Amino acid sequence: MGTALVVILLVGVVVFGALTFNSLVRLRNRTDNAWSQIEVQLKRRHDLIPNLVETVKGYAAHEKDTLEAVVDARNQALAAGSIADQGAAENILTGALRQLFALAENYPELRASERFGQLQAELSETENKVAISRQIYNDSVLTYNNKVQTVPSNMVASMANFSARPYFDFGPEGAEAPDVSF
Repeated sequence: MGTALVVILLVGVVVFGALTFNSLVRLRNRTDNAWSQIEVQLKRRHDLIPNLVETVKGYAAHEKDTLEAVVDARNQALAAGSIADQGAAENILTGALRQLFALAENYPELRASERFGQLQAELSETENKVAISRQIYNDSVLTYNNKVQTVPSNMVASMANFSARPYFDFGPEGAEAPDVSF
């Protein structure tokens, strides 16, 4: 009877381990997919910026410092490696875009430009998509991290080298999308 109990216990531990491992893999994959969705939206955001800068340059070419700040911030965001670095870089980019749109207030012909209005609308839509994607990612990270860090699944997670993931946060400055309405 003792041997049968040991066998049953071992089978139970193996089944628990396999189920927990599979659950962790699914959550990790869901989190990776959510991050991919953020990257898609950030790429769209980054791709809009050169067109926006060129449009503004046509009306306000002497505002070189502001335009260069936007381009530099975009380049930093493109070069960011980790999720934390990406959040910090996007925060800087958001601030630079705010300056650019504040600058546009001084140029009525720029504000009236159809191209500028179209780029504003696209950027605003993209900012909303980034916010939604960030929320989905952070929700996925919460679920994944809970599984990785709570008993008893944390034992399987540590043996299989699953580790907690960082949240994607723009920080206090980037909590709101840049104001792109006129």
